[in-house]
Amino acid sequence: MFQDKRKNLIYLLVLLVPFLLFFSRSEIFSRFKFQLVNATTGPFYIVSLPFKEIKKMVFYHRTFEEYKRFKKETDTLRGRVMGFEEVVKENARLNDLLAFKRRLVYSSLAAHVIGRNPSFWNASILIDKGEKDGVKQGSAVVNAAGVIGKVAEVGPETSKVILLTDPQFSVASLIQRTRESGLVSGTLEGVCRIRYVAPSADIRVGDTVITSKLSTSFPEGLLVGEIVSLVQTSGDRSVIGIVRPAISLSQLEEVLVILEK
Repeated sequence: MFQDKRKNLIYLLVLLVPFLLFFSRSEIFSRFKFQLVNATTGPFYIVSLPFKEIKKMVFYHRTFEEYKRFKKETDTLRGRVMGFEEVVKENARLNDLLAFKRRLVYSSLAAHVIGRNPSFWNASILIDKGEKDGVKQGSAVVNAAGVIGKVAEVGPETSKVILLTDPQFSVASLIQRTRESGLVSGTLEGVCRIRYVAPSADIRVGDTVITSKLSTSFPEGLLVGEIVSLVQTSGDRSVIGIVRPAISLSQLEEVLVILEK
């Protein structure tokens, strides 16, 4: 009986002494506690290190798989958003084109740009409308912003359009401010020239150039561009105006072909 009580007392002391030492506020015991903690930290860290690395590998694999899944979903959503944005922009362009078509008193046909000529010797585009749609050679091609060019070649289902910056293009025009007449033609340099303006004509940088009623292909009053500089010729002392087109020809996607003027 006495032996059992002594054993129980020893067990109790074994449990109580570390507890009292650890929670004691004595400075000696406090130093002992910190030394004990520092001494056991290293072994615990070494023992737990493999488990931490295994845990990292497991979580890394899981996180990487989730990252790939989220990236795939994000790319899909981004593609859908870009598709929606393109639809919205196309609808806006087509609405502008339709509103302009309704204002025209001439019969016209909407067409999409399906190709471009990469040659440096001419400036042209290919549209998805041709002879079977009523397109004819010489038909004017425009959009809501102004003059684009004219049909040069017609196929059964497609047509080639030379742009107003092509040297083969020309249209009777006038200076909107002063009503001075001239002829606009292309230069293959991204700009046009208005020539045959009277030597005494009042023409200035910043003047707007529009189509004239003398044009055989284009309705009058369509915007051609803006004069950005003037060149004085030496022969007859006439002035040539350098005209910047009103339309960004490299961004054309939809156009209107005027079937009958």
